[in-house]
Amino acid sequence: MTKMTTPAPQAGRREWIGFAVLMLPLLLVSMDVSVLYFAVPFISEELRPTGTQQLWIFDIYGFVLAGLLITMGALGDRIGRRRLLLIGAAAFGAASLLAAYADSAATLIAARAVLGVGGATLMPSTLALVRNMFHDAKQRGTAIGIWTATLTGGIAIGPVLSGILLEHFWWGSIFLINIPAMLMLLLLAPVLVPEFRNPSTGRFDLLSAVLSLGALLPVIYGIKEMARDGVNPVRVLAIVGGLLVGALFLHRQRTRAYPMVDLALFRRRGFAGSLAVNLLAMFALVGFAIFTTQHLQLVLGLSPLRAALWSLVPSLAVGGIAPAAAALAQRVERAYLIGAGFGIAVLGFAVLTQVTPETPLWLLLVGASVYAGGLVMVMSLVTELVLGAAPPEQAGVASALTESSSELGGALGMAILGSVGAAVYRREIVDGLPAGLPAEAGDAARETLGGALAVAQGLPSELADAVLQAARVAFTDGLHLAAIAAMVAMVLGAVTALVALRGVRPADPAALAAEPTDRAGTSLSVSR
Repeated sequence: MTKMTTPAPQAGRREWIGFAVLMLPLLLVSMDVSVLYFAVPFISEELRPTGTQQLWIFDIYGFVLAGLLITMGALGDRIGRRRLLLIGAAAFGAASLLAAYADSAATLIAARAVLGVGGATLMPSTLALVRNMFHDAKQRGTAIGIWTATLTGGIAIGPVLSGILLEHFWWGSIFLINIPAMLMLLLLAPVLVPEFRNPSTGRFDLLSAVLSLGALLPVIYGIKEMARDGVNPVRVLAIVGGLLVGALFLHRQRTRAYPMVDLALFRRRGFAGSLAVNLLAMFALVGFAIFTTQHLQLVLGLSPLRAALWSLVPSLAVGGIAPAAAALAQRVERAYLIGAGFGIAVLGFAVLTQVTPETPLWLLLVGASVYAGGLVMVMSLVTELVLGAAPPEQAGVASALTESSSELGGALGMAILGSVGAAVYRREIVDGLPAGLPAEAGDAARETLGGALAVAQGLPSELADAVLQAARVAFTDGLHLAAIAAMVAMVLGAVTALVALRGVRPADPAALAAEPTDRAGTSLSVSR
């Protein structure tokens, strides 16, 4: 007998306009990760935070966002993804207003924490809604490619927009720009974006939510703090404690009738492999960004705003790669395309191993554009595979797991690649520092490139030039080894893709509809 399949319905104008509405909050949420870069001096002058408070002003947004992604993805599957999106938009807009007019460091930290809560609702909701608005595989691949480009582009645009606003307005303006977009979302989403929910997922498991937060937050905190200030017992205990809580979380998911995360997802072909590949891509993309940023500012001597503008070049260069990769995936095996994306990234990192303090700017930008293009290609394709492997009613959790792997990969990249670069810098600069340098100045110069630049400002010109040359050479040596480490990770990613993802395609919606949708056998509820 011949099995008849019904073609997936095509998305029309309404869905594409609704999709455009969803992209604006995604852009702003991703921008908020980096929008504070240029505002710190202004905030410090007005609010006078302590050193610890200043760190929390930066970090609290990312920590809360990462810790709540799984919880919010599961909550959206239960109460409705559009409803959660609207709740998150309202919270994000209100927190933006509070942050803009914060009169103390504590208030700004609290506002940034609420922004993280709002961001954790918006990110998985937008991706899960894309999964349910676009049933045709080709259209969904294009939409996910645009979603990926928007997410990565927002992180690059944040510092530039921040610098432009701070040229003309006070520091609170970097938060106020969020409010019109959130108001637009609140007005248009109920009209243009359909609601999706799974009506039979059981009661929301508050204890699982607490356990997921207790697992992710300490691990990401420990990794990021080790990347910034090195290893100490507190950071190691944070990671170990988070892993233990994670084990409790997994045990609870295995034993509940209606788990927050159905571990059967990981038995679906391609799901776990796609998450691993996504983690490796973010490991290199986020972990290496600090080297290109520092090279622009501290080696080439560009101002922060000029450095931010030049750092946009790779984002602009690769802007169309994600949708193009999705179109190509209709004709070429995805595992091969993902492997090719990692191969392209290897070429980009190989170019960066040739960068020296005297290298012209264009070579750095070419290398960064090539590796970014390959990794954006990888991320868009694996995101499509993750969502395609999950039943529609679990798209919220699948989206949250994808973004959680991105956060973890980025934190690992900063920790490992940053540590590699720092170790090489400290080893290489010892032989390059000139004789006669005061001991205190030598100690500061040996810590970081920024420390060496600060030391050089108080030295006679000839001695200062020698210190700067030694520090810049040591930094680029560290950049080279970090690029080689990233290349190893890219090869591992390519092998993982070819082994775990060969033959995997996003599931046919008709086939998924024929499966039991959850342990109770119920179906997805869709409404306008």
